[in-house]
Amino acid sequence: MRVLRGRAEDLEDDRSVTAAMVERTRESGVPSLRVWRPHRQLAFGRRDARDPGYQRAREAAAEALFPPVERSVGGRAVAYTGTTVAVAHARPNADFRTGVGERYEETLQAIQRALWRLDVPAQQGEPADAFCPGGHSLQWKGKIAGVAQRVKKDVALVGAVVVVDDHEAIADVLAPVYDALDVPFDPDSVGSVERAEGRADADAVVEAVEDVFLQASGLDESAVEVEQVEG
Repeated sequence: MRVLRGRAEDLEDDRSVTAAMVERTRESGVPSLRVWRPHRQLAFGRRDARDPGYQRAREAAAEALFPPVERSVGGRAVAYTGTTVAVAHARPNADFRTGVGERYEETLQAIQRALWRLDVPAQQGEPADAFCPGGHSLQWKGKIAGVAQRVKKDVALVGAVVVVDDHEAIADVLAPVYDALDVPFDPDSVGSVERAEGRADADAVVEAVEDVFLQASGLDESAVEVEQVEG
């Protein structure tokens, strides 16, 4: 497995790192894992981009100083503040029709175990009118994490977001964004490790999540190749 650590100097270069990671997994058949803190941004899903209110939503994000971008994985808009943690797990996938449910469950359980290590008793599920609503979420005093995936030819990318702190800032920017998209959203539904009174340190969250994923892989240290992202 290849493990990428750190982030690139700017937003676009950092997004390119993940895209290249996925392509390399597709070509080599070697799984890749990246757990990191993306730059501040408002990441819109493909459903958002087809919505009549999309342009207004992008303008609302930009006005709040969250650069709007489009992502390939996931449903509705997600905000990253700079301390929010993201997970990208690229896995070879010979048959796009199989394994979807298993990948969701494995990823959700791994993040849940990591949150438990951080003293957050997160449980599966989400409050009503949460951000990026979906059935693969973790909550405790609000939604803390969500998992999504995209399956392409020969590779599956499982993505996740973990809110460490800044839940109020995330709620503030998502409120006008979701209003523009005409998607129900309750600002109080946004949780975080901090709000759950866990160890709200972004580096500690990155370390815990990566460690659980590597343990779950069952790979010996000699089978793990670590690559530092230049930034």
